[in-house]
Amino acid sequence: MDESRVNRVLDNLDKMGMGQVLVTDPMSIKWLCGYHTEPYERFLGLYLARDAEPVLFANRLFPSPGDAVASVVAFSDTDDPVALVAGVTRHGEPLGVDKELAARWLVPLMDAGAASDFRLGSPAVDRARSIKDDRELELMRQASATNDRAMEWLVSQVRDGVTEREIASGLLDCYRALGAEDFSFSPIVSFGANAADPHHELDDTVLRRSDVVLFDVGCRQGGYCSDMTRAFFWQEATEHQRAVYECVRAANEAAEALVAPGVLFSDIDRAARSVIEDAGWGEFFTHRLGHQIGLVDHEPGDVSSAHHEPVEPGMCFSIEPGIYLEGDVGVRIEDLVIVTEDGCEVINRYPHDLVVLE
Repeated sequence: MDESRVNRVLDNLDKMGMGQVLVTDPMSIKWLCGYHTEPYERFLGLYLARDAEPVLFANRLFPSPGDAVASVVAFSDTDDPVALVAGVTRHGEPLGVDKELAARWLVPLMDAGAASDFRLGSPAVDRARSIKDDRELELMRQASATNDRAMEWLVSQVRDGVTEREIASGLLDCYRALGAEDFSFSPIVSFGANAADPHHELDDTVLRRSDVVLFDVGCRQGGYCSDMTRAFFWQEATEHQRAVYECVRAANEAAEALVAPGVLFSDIDRAARSVIEDAGWGEFFTHRLGHQIGLVDHEPGDVSSAHHEPVEPGMCFSIEPGIYLEGDVGVRIEDLVIVTEDGCEVINRYPHDLVVLE
């Protein structure tokens, strides 16, 4: 059990007016105590409370948690985990519950009177996870360095007549050859007008002259995720395409230049969005500027106009402005940044230059 991380969660709970929380997100449990398993439909939970020993509730079917947590309540498929949890919680106090806690567990906990009130407790964990320690940040850098090298491989696969699916099919082998374990999310490969769909799903579209070639890809390495987007042009780029690209590039770089401790997430979003709005394409930048990232690709705490909290050293998030002109062209340029004591570190090294591939 990482006592420092547990104490940060408990401190956050104090600020929220709670003294106990039931964590059921497998990645948060891993982050807190080092134990990881995928429970699927079975119950898995870690109970934390001020002035009490942490308790892990785990089905005997799962791998043994060993000494990850000193107190483990093991149960079988025929046992009722709700009764076991209710036997530990403080019934006279509010209980923070995880956003991942399914209703099939939450409602019976409420019926059992396991707490005086049930509140969303995930922000206490999410806020603690959002500040990465030095080891976590180094793992983020390593994953992004691998992603940079994978981008070089992707570019080398671009050729006349190739399809999106054909390029994507070899990417996992590339990642693993570079030392990564898996994708951090399903890769996006978009040719031509397909790039105007921010979450385009792979198909058999064939590459053609003057097409945009957009790669939005990421790997998981050392348990941590990378995420990067680059756009290229095949054989030629029209003046219109170049204008769209350079606008997105300017938006990306304006936002990255602003990132520093104390700056609001909403102001970082505004820095990028205003560049695109001033160029007349504001309505075609259809999503938030970015998201936090770590053990999973999208972690809570987005970079958007609605997030008015300041960034802090140790946070890692994406900067990914885009312009999407349906049936025409789409461009997105995405980097990951780490907030430092006096600014930020862009942990993607792959350049932003407009490149026409031959």
